[in-house]
Amino acid sequence: MTDSLGGQLTFTFAEDMKTQCASTWLLGMTLILCSVHIYSLRRCLISVDMRLIEKSFHEIKRAMQTKDTFKNVTILSLENLRSIKPGDVCCMTNNLLTFYRDRVFQDHQERSLEVLRRISSIANSFLCVQKSLERCQVHRQCNCSQEATNATRIIHDNYNQLEVSSAALKSLGELNILLAWIDRNHLETPAA
Repeated sequence: MTDSLGGQLTFTFAEDMKTQCASTWLLGMTLILCSVHIYSLRRCLISVDMRLIEKSFHEIKRAMQTKDTFKNVTILSLENLRSIKPGDVCCMTNNLLTFYRDRVFQDHQERSLEVLRRISSIANSFLCVQKSLERCQVHRQCNCSQEATNATRIIHDNYNQLEVSSAALKSLGELNILLAWIDRNHLETPAA
C-alpha cells in the first residue's frame, strides 16, 4: 500500500486493527481491575467457614421455628438488609453481629443441651467473624451512615416489641436471613 505521494505506508490495515484491539483490550482490563479493586475496598472478606455456621443453624432451625409463636412478625427484614449501601456493609455487619452477641445469644434460654451447643458454636463463630472484620477495619474506614444507623435501630425496635425470650427465639429462627446477607456481601466468590 502506498500513500498519495507514492511512499510506502508503515502500517497495514491488519496491523492497525491489531493495535486498536490491543488498546481496547488493555483499556477494558484496566477498567475491570479498577472496579474489582474499588469493590474490594467496599467490603471486608471474612475468613470464617460460613458453611459450618449454616450447618449448625440448619440443625437447630426447626427447633427454633417450631417454638416461635409469632409467625407473622419479623425482626430481621430482608428488604431492610438489601437496601444497605455497599459503603455501609462493614458497619451493618458489625452492628448485626454485636446485636446477636449482646442480645440474642444472651437473652435466649435453652433447655436442650444439643441445641445449646449449636447456638454456642454459632456464637463463637460470630466472634471469629467480628475479629476478621476488626482486622479489615485497621486498613479501611468502617463508618456508619445515617441509613445504617436507622436500619440497626429498626432491628432493635422490632426486637423490643416482643417479650425478651420470644424475641431471642424469633431472632435465632431468622439467622438464615443474616447468614445469606453476610454470604452475599463478604465472601469471595470461588473462581470458575
